[in-house]
Amino acid sequence: MAEEKQDKQIEKEEHTDERIEKTGQVTLDENEQLDRIHLLSIIGEIEGHENLSNNSKTTKYEHILPSLAAIEDSRNIQGVLVLLNTMGGDVEAGLAIAEMIASLSKPTVSLVLGGSHSIGVPIAVSTDYSYIVETGTMVIHPVRMSGMVIGVPQTFDYFKLIQDRITGFVCSHCGVTKEMLEQLMLETGVLTKDVGTILVGQEAVEYGIIDEVGGIDKAMAKLHELIGEKYGA
Repeated sequence: MAEEKQDKQIEKEEHTDERIEKTGQVTLDENEQLDRIHLLSIIGEIEGHENLSNNSKTTKYEHILPSLAAIEDSRNIQGVLVLLNTMGGDVEAGLAIAEMIASLSKPTVSLVLGGSHSIGVPIAVSTDYSYIVETGTMVIHPVRMSGMVIGVPQTFDYFKLIQDRITGFVCSHCGVTKEMLEQLMLETGVLTKDVGTILVGQEAVEYGIIDEVGGIDKAMAKLHELIGEKYGA
């Protein structure tokens, strides 16, 4: 019996390691509260409709979206912890992930680690509560496009439409105002030869984008608290 139990534990650990390696996701269920928490990591560049180089660390939205749908459908998963260390990436993919997280009925908490830049900002604020470590950074800037751009009024209207979608989402999920967010995006004195603002740790909280400065301990404690409130534990 003891050997069988040990074999099952080893099998579970191997499955967990394989899942982390392939998708950056794992279920946390060894806590004192016996809460089942899904850990979702958004790292590197958020990949859109085109595959990036094999040398790049990427978050693939075709992995994330089905996982989020499965989380919502699961009767076992009680909460979601989102870890972010991303340079940004594809706007449509990033917004899709943010919208999915925001629409989950399960309690959600995000934690910005190294950084959550560009389209990572909407993902960071899409949860019920958000944290950033003291050295974590957030880069706020306007939408950028790569490749050939046709210089006609319709192109700039399209840019503005995308920008308004991002701004609207961020402002509706955190405490920053539209005017302040646009001011941060268009700041010219921070990024050399470019526009935008870099916020570090407490600054992101002071602007109302992130709820609180803290690490994994605070993020986990907050998520357990939200789960207890929802499920009456």
